[in-house]
Amino acid sequence: MHILLVEDDDRVAAALRPALHRHGITTTRLATGRDAVEHLADVDVVLLDLGLPDVDGVDVCREIREVSEVPVIVVSARGEVDDRILGLHSGADDYLVKPYDINELVARVHTVYRRRRQSAPHGADEVVEFDDVVVDLTKHAVSVAGRPINLTRKEFQVLALLATSGGAVCTRSRIVAEVWGRSWAGANRTLDVHVATLRTKLGRPELVQTVRGVGYRLGSPE
Repeated sequence: MHILLVEDDDRVAAALRPALHRHGITTTRLATGRDAVEHLADVDVVLLDLGLPDVDGVDVCREIREVSEVPVIVVSARGEVDDRILGLHSGADDYLVKPYDINELVARVHTVYRRRRQSAPHGADEVVEFDDVVVDLTKHAVSVAGRPINLTRKEFQVLALLATSGGAVCTRSRIVAEVWGRSWAGANRTLDVHVATLRTKLGRPELVQTVRGVGYRLGSPE
């Protein structure tokens, strides 16, 4: 996933970018908002500060929304109710008040991204194929070499999340947050069990690849 970070505070940007990278998210950073709309190509989510030095972030949000449906999360120190309402009415998908927890920010990033994908026009990215493994996101169906595979709901959700990540690594924390909606002491063990079962049912143990210390990804065998 790639994020456009529109943030004028160098210290905030310097701390945030490596934190996002550890969650498998790359960033392009702008210190001003005037040219933000010129940098939307290949961007999955925009993180937008409102207190920019050249133009108000609310106006930037409106400009982005005029030309793109890319998800926008306002990340601002302006925490009053009126500020949040104005930001959302300007086209933002979410609003997070500084200071914030990085894990909450990452969870919100993935949530708005998934919400936008699900609301895409009918027929877009409904079926994902990896070699002879076909994941039908609309029908919640999986087949291998034309043979239907019976997965539980959680197993399918794990596979669908990996399948829609375009081969990028999904961190353990992201998978647990999006599939189970919460974390707990044994969450990683539960995830490992589901992945092991997926590999067995698919009969393609090399398809779900472990990225040690980070999470999982889908990939074709070398």
